[in-house]
Amino acid sequence: MEKMPKILVVDDEYHNLFLMHGFLVPLGYEVSISSDGEEAIEFARKGAFDVILLDINMPEMDGFEVLARLRSGEETKFVPVVMVTGQGEVEHRVRALELGADDFLTKPVDWMELKARVRSLVKVKAYHDHMMNHQRKLEEEVNRRTLELRRATEKLHEAHNKLKEASLDTIYRLSRAAEFRDEDTGGHIKRMSEYAAAVGRKMGLNEKTVEGILYAAPMHDVGKIGIPDRILLKPGKLDAEEWEIMKQHTLMGARILEGASGGFISLAAVIALTHHEKWNGKGYPRGLSGTQIPLVGRVVAIADVFDAMTSKRPYKEPFPVEKAFRIIEESRGSHFDPAVVDAFTAIKDEILEIKGSSDGYDNNSPLFPKY
Repeated sequence: MEKMPKILVVDDEYHNLFLMHGFLVPLGYEVSISSDGEEAIEFARKGAFDVILLDINMPEMDGFEVLARLRSGEETKFVPVVMVTGQGEVEHRVRALELGADDFLTKPVDWMELKARVRSLVKVKAYHDHMMNHQRKLEEEVNRRTLELRRATEKLHEAHNKLKEASLDTIYRLSRAAEFRDEDTGGHIKRMSEYAAAVGRKMGLNEKTVEGILYAAPMHDVGKIGIPDRILLKPGKLDAEEWEIMKQHTLMGARILEGASGGFISLAAVIALTHHEKWNGKGYPRGLSGTQIPLVGRVVAIADVFDAMTSKRPYKEPFPVEKAFRIIEESRGSHFDPAVVDAFTAIKDEILEIKGSSDGYDNNSPLFPKY
């Protein structure tokens, strides 16, 4: 059954109220009446009316004030209001328009005019309600789709993280495979990569780059997989020929990792090739100097050297931490980038914390699980 349009008639004269009611009800409208402005406002807020017929001249609260309050109310601001005015009250019409009136009727009311005005405004209200309902449904649909998209994105993010964890596990295993002959390889890989990430963060690199360093640094010596044991594990100093062979691990590592489309592997190729270059140009394999050396290579270099100095190796015992820091500082501007040295020494406490938590390779890091 089609809903009957609802009309509210507001007039302080009961004679007018009854006439309006008697005329409108037979036309198919549900009519409510009120002789008081305050009461009319309360009716309008609760009644969901389609049209309000409002007399201007009323005691206590006149039609202008009622109209102003209707237009300021969330429930009533879009309800069409027809102001009922006396003959020649032009100033009333102007003020009513300024307050938001939709139409006018002049007393005495012409019933045919009333019928036409009400019918027209009922259609306007119905169209407005239809558009508001349509907008509400669109908003609900947008919210539903947004929620679906958010859930799908979360699932995709979760899948991406799982894939990332699997990739990182592969990277770590590759790094360990390259150096598994060294009993402290796991600890070295973890420590130096965390040192490098901490230095990068201190230097103001964004978190994506810091993360890239953290996960690419473990592959810095992957080229050692091609170095013979007699050289890699030699307890004494390498001779000139052996040293030339050892230096080839940077080129081997770069070749192993080259050709990646991007991401950690591409960054790891840069690190593998350049982490033994020196600020003064006396490093290898290309003798790069200063800022010719990629920043990631400069950062990983200091982390690698510090951990090498403070770790036991086949050819040496570990240096005391203070001695290692002193050597790093003395190598500022020769072996190492001065800015990198400054960042490294500025986070000494963090470096020592990483070393303390990683020594002995007894750590619960998800990237470096204990085997």
